[in-house]
Amino acid sequence: MTNDKGLMTNNQGYSSKQLSKEARPQAMIRFARLQMTAAPGLSVSYLDVELAARRLKVQADRTPVMTSRTVNIQTLSEVFFKCENFQRTGSFKFRGAYNALTQLSPVEQHRGVLAYSSGNHGQAVALAAQLLGIHATIIMPEDAPGIKILATRNYGAEVILYNRWEVKREQLAAEIAAERRLTVIPPYDHPDVIAGQGTAAIELFEEVGALDWLLVCCGGGGLLAGCAIAARTLSPGCRVVGVEPAMADDATRSFHSKTLQTVENPQTIADGARTPSLGQLTYPIILNYVHDMVTVSEAEIINATLFLWERMKIVVEPTGAIATAALLAGAIPEPEARIGVIVSGGNVDIKSLMAYAG
Repeated sequence: MTNDKGLMTNNQGYSSKQLSKEARPQAMIRFARLQMTAAPGLSVSYLDVELAARRLKVQADRTPVMTSRTVNIQTLSEVFFKCENFQRTGSFKFRGAYNALTQLSPVEQHRGVLAYSSGNHGQAVALAAQLLGIHATIIMPEDAPGIKILATRNYGAEVILYNRWEVKREQLAAEIAAERRLTVIPPYDHPDVIAGQGTAAIELFEEVGALDWLLVCCGGGGLLAGCAIAARTLSPGCRVVGVEPAMADDATRSFHSKTLQTVENPQTIADGARTPSLGQLTYPIILNYVHDMVTVSEAEIINATLFLWERMKIVVEPTGAIATAALLAGAIPEPEARIGVIVSGGNVDIKSLMAYAG
């Protein structure tokens, strides 16, 4: 049920389709145990995601699940928003960063870590490193949102800025890491990062039970891959749909062509989705576990961002609103469905957004 603001408060009054983790049928639990090992050719299993959830239990926030009567009426469905904008550092990225850093050897932790990021991953690695007593160096583009650069520095990390039009961040990261003997923590293409991101979906299914659909934004695919692994195990009938900006549609083209596609510096307002391509690890997981990929326009992203601000009273960045944009644009054709939506982050530069929106 929900309170007046649409915040999920407990499991009382749920229908039989909204069973909590403890009330799931034994058949589903037995199915979950069969998924503990990764499928052939894939790097992450449900067991990896479950172990990440245990590591994160103390440090990560259990983010709220919210509902909107307006959205339910508009979609003729029950929609559940998993609000990762309330996560530490303001996005889901803390889950993967902390899980990855806890798996480093003592020698690697002593030497320090390096990450490259447009903002949210950098903040997440910076805070996780601070909590674990690890020095963090973060490479960020000069045109990253100012609030993200400032926050990363405030978490204690050394920030190195670069020109995204002149330098490839992966090459720069490799050079600095080799020179300083640092361990690189990539933003999405890392098994521990993927497993950590999937814990958001574990919490969602524990809160609301099985779903018919799950909408997840996609940049490099770490969140989408991790959530798809969790969904396959905890809600086998759930159809997972990845969503990305139409101006950064490399993942959608890759999914439908079955050939890895790239895009260079896409000019989308969703800065967290400006990744050049899916990763070597995330791509096969998405091909195997995701049911469809769709895109949304810049106008749809802006409208969804403003909708979440105005109607649900939550601060969300454009990247965090991508999955909501697909929902509001009619991406789910099935009425009377139970739909989960991952709201991925809330680190919005309001002045930049207003300037972009005109």
